[in-house]
Amino acid sequence: MYKLLIRPLLFLFQPETIHSFVVKGMKFWFKIPGIACFIRQIALVNSTKTEKEVFGLKFKNPIGIAAGFDKQAEFFDELANFGFGFIEIGTVTPKPQPGNPLPRIFRLPNDKALINRMGFNNIGVDEAVKNLKKRKTNIIIGGNIGKNTLTPNENAVDDYIYCFDKLFDYVDYFVVNVSCPNVSDLRELQDQKSLMEILGKLQSINNLKERPKPILLKVSPDLNWQQLDEVIEIVHNTGICGVVATNTTITRDNLTASTKRVQEIGDGGLSGLPLKNRSTEIIRYLSEKSGKAFPIIGVGGIFTPDDALEKIGAGADLVQVYTGFIYEGPFIAKKIVRKIISNQMK
Repeated sequence: MYKLLIRPLLFLFQPETIHSFVVKGMKFWFKIPGIACFIRQIALVNSTKTEKEVFGLKFKNPIGIAAGFDKQAEFFDELANFGFGFIEIGTVTPKPQPGNPLPRIFRLPNDKALINRMGFNNIGVDEAVKNLKKRKTNIIIGGNIGKNTLTPNENAVDDYIYCFDKLFDYVDYFVVNVSCPNVSDLRELQDQKSLMEILGKLQSINNLKERPKPILLKVSPDLNWQQLDEVIEIVHNTGICGVVATNTTITRDNLTASTKRVQEIGDGGLSGLPLKNRSTEIIRYLSEKSGKAFPIIGVGGIFTPDDALEKIGAGADLVQVYTGFIYEGPFIAKKIVRKIISNQMK
């Protein structure tokens, strides 16, 4: 029903317009008594077989929603009804910022892909905390943190520390985002020296807490093998918990969309099915090269249960969806969870 009727209707509108409409609609409908219970009856698979403990947290299933979907931490309670094991909010920055000019997100339906250049548009970490304080569900929530666009890279660590301190009491794990291609000069922070400084300082602060929380690094699919080796070394040397692999890509390989259309869209990070193989390749490399030394959250091109299982088989401990949620519909987690249970019974 979603792909035949609802998605074609939604795709008649600009992506950001319809996203805002859906958020407002969900917040309205879930206030009606019985709606949340009804959706949970449809979406949830009640089974202990998919429970998994990763970096000290117990996930009811390994399927999460990637950062970028609930950027403002405004509807995670509503999303929790759709059967996901965790939700990652953000990316949030210390100060509110508008992001890049509109339009800044584009669909490539034949490729099952999106191109976005959002630019960390968000309401700021203080407002996000206000939303998180209203949290009603016990679903695991991750906080994806970044720096403000106007913050020079030499001061970037201060932005990450500020967000970490503000969010600490309200999220269950952290993801450090230095790999988004849509913020000017951000990817320069992926060099070994910068990452050692940012992650090292965050982990030092974390270690002083009574109960430290997991910190993960989100990596780009555009890193080469030497840079991935450096990532493994950085995780080891800083003592952070793991990696999210991967962010969006600046490449435009294997697209069926016309060159003219791709050029019209211009810059931005590509997500969806074209990213699937590269993301899985990086997951496998990090897992095997490190000797499975740290947990990996796999994200990129997951549309079907088999896509998710492929990433888990490559070494991912957990997986996330974003573009797949948009193209396949809100019950994608249920399909994946059922396949995991089915495989366990074989």
